[in-house]
Amino acid sequence: MIWTSLHAKIHRTIRMRHLFERNQRLLVAVSGGQDSLCLIKLLLDLQPKWGWHLGIAHCDHRWREDSQANAIHVEQLAKSWETLFYLETAKEALTSEAAARDWRYQALSAIAQEHNYHYIVTGHTASDRAETLLYNLMRGTGADGLQALTWQRPLTLDITLVRPLLEITRTQTKQFCDDFHLPVWEDSTNQDFKYTRNRIRNELLPYLQANFNPKVESALAQTAELLQAEVEYLETVAQNLKAEALTAENPDNFPIKLNRRVLQKAPVALQRRVMRQVLQQILPDAPSFEHIEKLTALITAPNRSQTDPFPGGAIAQVAGDWIDIKNEV
Repeated sequence: MIWTSLHAKIHRTIRMRHLFERNQRLLVAVSGGQDSLCLIKLLLDLQPKWGWHLGIAHCDHRWREDSQANAIHVEQLAKSWETLFYLETAKEALTSEAAARDWRYQALSAIAQEHNYHYIVTGHTASDRAETLLYNLMRGTGADGLQALTWQRPLTLDITLVRPLLEITRTQTKQFCDDFHLPVWEDSTNQDFKYTRNRIRNELLPYLQANFNPKVESALAQTAELLQAEVEYLETVAQNLKAEALTAENPDNFPIKLNRRVLQKAPVALQRRVMRQVLQQILPDAPSFEHIEKLTALITAPNRSQTDPFPGGAIAQVAGDWIDIKNEV
């Protein structure tokens, strides 16, 4: 085996960030594109050092005419590497990025649970992280959205999603695939500009690289990395503040009572985070900026002030030192 600087970097990243332990069962998501082929090749080469049990999973979204051929291509690669292969095919064609992503993670989780894999590993790169940061920034988001893709996150109680390539750019994965003559399957949808992410990848980022910063992908990925640590810290502090402000009798269910005197002592950044956490408990969907702001405003509002109904019917009202949140439906 040829040991490259990329092998050394990923080996070091996995060890220093404690992404996996030795002898773990890893299910690697392989689309056949350059990033996932780079990932599986690196993990296969590192396998003797770590004792991992590797499996390859491919998800056929059925949104391209060549999707079945793509799946067969990945299966043949798995056989050539003498690695277990799992295929999940969508029952009907998925037409949006969000629907495809949700189905893909559900499918991967189901495979992992059935075959006792502890980790699902994906080939997201620093380039993906930069694209996601820009995408969320343009949609309007706080630091939570700007932190973009994280190194790992739980998918279920027993399965963790891990992204070991977040310090590697797409340029580097392409060079790696070229150097090792890996048979990359070109996804035609990557050139379809009806998808916002493709326009960011093929138009916006090259423009920023040419006119502002040749290393803009790495710079944005580093920003996301810094924000991730800050978000984790602020979330922990906000959880503690929320616990202090909630009544002990009924902290998690309606009616919710929040002590305004406790919240008034905190910076507005923490006030907003507490209100966001509360709204996440009671709203059917993720709270918007407007939802969070109108609830935060009650911390200093006059007595008997109240909000209009939130989605789902809940209403918040000031009652002396307290904010009462009740479901009026």
